Formats: sequence, C-alpha cells, structure tokens
Amino acid sequence: MPALRDLTLRALALSNVKSSTSNSSSSQNSLSVLGTGSLNLPAFLTNNPLPQGYPWGSKTALNANPYVDSPDTGITRHYDLVIAKGTIAPDGVEMTGITCNGQFPCPLIEANWGDWIEVTVTNNIPTEGTSVHWHGFLQQQTPWMDGVPGVGQCPIAPGSSFTYRFKATLYGSSWYHSHYSSQYGSGLVGPIVVYGPKNADYDLDVGPVMLGDWYHTYYEQAVAGIMKPIPHDTTPRSVNNLINGRNSFDCSKTSQPCKPNAGIATLNFTSGKTHRLRLANHGAAGTQKFSIDGHTMTVMANDFVPIVPYDTNVVTLSVGQRTDVLVKANKNSRTAVYMRAHIPPSCAPTDGGNTALGAIYYEDADTSKAPTSSPQSGWDNSYCGNDALSKTVPYFAIAAGTPSFTENIVVRFGSNGTHRLWYQNDQTFRINYNDPALLEVKLGETIPKIQSVHDYGSNKSVRFVIENHSGEAHPMHLHGHNIFVVAEARGGWDGKTVHVENPQRRDVQQMLPGGYVVLQWFQDNPGVWPLHCHIAWHISTGYLWHVLERPADIVNNMQIPSIMAQTCRDWAAWTGQHVVNQIDSGL
Repeated sequence: MPALRDLTLRALALSNVKSSTSNSSSSQNSLSVLGTGSLNLPAFLTNNPLPQGYPWGSKTALNANPYVDSPDTGITRHYDLVIAKGTIAPDGVEMTGITCNGQFPCPLIEANWGDWIEVTVTNNIPTEGTSVHWHGFLQQQTPWMDGVPGVGQCPIAPGSSFTYRFKATLYGSSWYHSHYSSQYGSGLVGPIVVYGPKNADYDLDVGPVMLGDWYHTYYEQAVAGIMKPIPHDTTPRSVNNLINGRNSFDCSKTSQPCKPNAGIATLNFTSGKTHRLRLANHGAAGTQKFSIDGHTMTVMANDFVPIVPYDTNVVTLSVGQRTDVLVKANKNSRTAVYMRAHIPPSCAPTDGGNTALGAIYYEDADTSKAPTSSPQSGWDNSYCGNDALSKTVPYFAIAAGTPSFTENIVVRFGSNGTHRLWYQNDQTFRINYNDPALLEVKLGETIPKIQSVHDYGSNKSVRFVIENHSGEAHPMHLHGHNIFVVAEARGGWDGKTVHVENPQRRDVQQMLPGGYVVLQWFQDNPGVWPLHCHIAWHISTGYLWHVLERPADIVNNMQIPSIMAQTCRDWAAWTGQHVVNQIDSGL
C-alpha cells in the first residue's frame, strides 16, 4: 500500500472549497473537503435564537414527536448549487462526471431542526435536464419541492435555475441527489446534516462518511446498455468503491487516463473520545458493509430516525440508507487503522474493486504512513439484508396500528416482448417530464397508466405487502414518509409482525432476494409519492409505484406555487429546440 498523501489531499480539497462558487467546468482534481480528516461538525448552528440553550428549545429525542411537533426556528439557510459536467477522477481514472460547485461529492448542506432550507440549483449541463431530490425530507405542505421531475416539477432546463424551499421537520443525517434518469450515478450526490437533540452521548462529530460504488463510464452509457433489446441488454457493473469520494484504482486495469496512488479518505480521532460518524450509501446499486478495524460501533440512528443504541462490528447499508454510529477511540494516541466499505458480490454486480479503504488517524499517529490493521471478523459477509427488526427500535415510540387498507404487490423482472423491465403487479413505469403528476392531479386530469399512479384516497393508514419474485435484493424507498417496517424476511409472509407497538421506521428498507417486506404508513401527507427500488438501474427499467395520497385534499386545499408551472414553461421552451434522449423510465 503506498504512503498516504493526507496533507496534499487536505490542501487540494480546501482550495476547491474556496473556489466552489465558480461556474467553470469541473476538472479531474475536483475533490471535496469530505475525506480529508479536516471536518468536525458543531452540536448545532448558533447563528440564530437559542431558546433554553438550543435552536429547538426544550424538545428532546424522547419528548417530541417530530412528525407532528417539529420546532419552527424562523431561520432560512441559503445555498447555491451549480451543476456542471466535466472530467473528474476521484479514484485516479479520468472520466466524464457531474459536479456541484466544482466538487464531487457535492458540498455539505447544514441546518438546525426546524429551519427552512433554500437551495438555488443552476443547471449548467448543456444537453440534459436535472433536478435534485432531498432524500428523506417529508416535504409536508411542500410536496412540489421533492425534486422528482414529472412528479412535482418539470426538469430544470439547461441554462436555467430553480430555487427549492422546504422545512427540516426531521433531524439527523441524509443526502441529496439528482432524480433525472440515473444521473446521480455519475456524481450528483451530496450530504445533508440536520442538527437536533441527542439520543446518545458523544464528544466529537466527524461528519458524513459517504459510501458509493463507482463506474468509469458516464451514466448514459450504462442506461443505454440496460435498455438494449433482448438479448443484447447488459447489466452495469461497478469497477470500484469509494469512501467520501476517494479510493485508489489500479491503473494497470484500465486503458483510460489514470493517475496512480490517487489516495484514500481519512478521518481524525482523539484518544479517549467518542466520535459520531454519519454513514450514507449514495451508490447506484451496491449494498455496503462498513467496518472499522479493531473498533466496535454503536448504532444510534437509521435514516432520520433515532433508535435505542446497540453495538455491532459491521453496518449494512443498502442504497439510500443512512446509519449514524458512535465509535470510542479506545486505542493509544499513535494508532492508525483502516475503515472498510465492502460490496458483497452476492448483493450487486461488480467487476472487482469491491472494497474501499479509508484511514483513521489518532492524534499522534504518523499520517505519512498507511495503517497496517487487520479487518474485523465478518467484515465481508455476504448477507444482503439489514439488521434484524428486533434490534432497530425507535427511540421515540409510535404504534403502527391497524391499517385501513392493504395492498399486495408482486415484483418480478421480465420481458415486454423486446426489452427486460421491472414489473409490480404486472405494471411497469415511465414518467412524462412535461406533465408532472401532482400538477395533473390538481387540475383533475386523468393520468396515463404507464405513469403507475395509484389512488389510496382518504384511508388513514396503508399497508403494502411486497413480495420479491426475483433473485436480487431491493432497497425500497418511499418519498414523503418514514415507513413502519412491520415484517421482513426470506420466503413468503406468514402474517406475523415484529414490534407492531413500536416498529422500526425509516425511509429505505432492504428487501431480500426471494423475500418480502411489509411496510405501513399514516396517510398524513397529501401528495404523489414515489415508492421505488433505489438501485438506479432498476428504477430506470420501470421499478416504481406512485402512491396518490388524499387526492381530494390536493384538489381542494393545496396551493401549488405558480413557479412550478414555470419550470414546465422553461422545459417546454428548451425541448422545443432540442431532442430529449429519454430512453429509460426517466427516473
């Protein structure tokens, strides 16, 4: 293992941050501050009133239901993101990618619980639309700000800007990403931290640890491969794995321009202190196994949900999931160890490069040398599922109750005669960028069947029993909600639930190959909400089911801002002069 260029990487990342407002094309050196060991986050942002010493006042993780009792700080956090296409080389291999403000991963967005977040997104990609989805945000009262083109908005046209505005009603760790085709698989991803009450004590917050599979081709080439007619369709296969946008690639394995020893991500630990790491899987397809050599992790939150803490040596994250862990630095001050992110070959198609390494340096460690630590037992286990539901108990208890409506959905992969697509109850999916479903519902229009919009009326709560009739795991993500996960396993559901009085809540749950998940939620958020597999290549080939929630409230009470129609006028003006190459589902 070559010596780590920690100080060089830090200087390079910091220089990119200083120039991050530039609109210039990205370069192969577009590194973010993530992965440089220089990031320590505060307990909360202090440039606003602090009633009772905290932005959220007297609310705690145990006394406040965030779904109905989030604070209102009166503060708005403003950010600008300039989306551009150019040459990047996060692992040393030069390729076409997408950056925000010249960075990959994109810049960190921060807010306090109860703040409003405002992000102006400018699309400088000359030949593609874009949009940004704020993963895990409920978008209560603002469903048009969810960032899904063809659902709440039209795509942001090349050369245009759009300002998203939404409230941080939940707190914890999340991420944002493009929802335009599989665009995020080429780099349009970034971390979000919403500061809130603690449900476990720690000393230092070392910030986001972004994990993601990596491909040395632009996402359009991958989409073109999966959309070829049978038998010429090809499954994209990742070639590397990244931690915070870094992991050296063996240049002898590629014909592309490649800089050897590109470097790996680093974190700094202080001996005797407990550190919070905010893990997130931003990959296109790969399930991640995260571990730290010689250290136990305490899981304290899944997605935006604090949970009763428990210990583990390995954290499993399917695409879109986040897990916050605490790690006690219980070694001597000269310690250096590896953190590892591993994609089991049984959980995602790869061409090698399954494991990313990162370095953790204690305060007196020699940062010019690579660690020599050995991995934890089970660090590379092949189980594709999340931890048992019996372990993941929400800190603030909410009962799921008895659903007022139950839907059974069978998932399969099959042919439509010429192409292989994903089907849910024999229904596949394709979006219409020009006529967003939410706007069409508001106007009382009939939505074509191919958009897979299903009306659940005014039911108080809905349960989905989803059966996986395929040999692949699927990270199931519902927009607009934290979902109760009342059962999951391999095989067929036996009708039994787990912890129905306080089941796990999160916004992504892994469904095992040949297995099932039973998901439930309260219909307390009128809108059109995508429920989809978060594997980019699966949603591209039709794996999405829209939940139309309380349509009467949308028609009678929802005031959709006129700016949403403007996104469609801007898109229509651009597409009137350009052909949109939408060969997949569009999402």
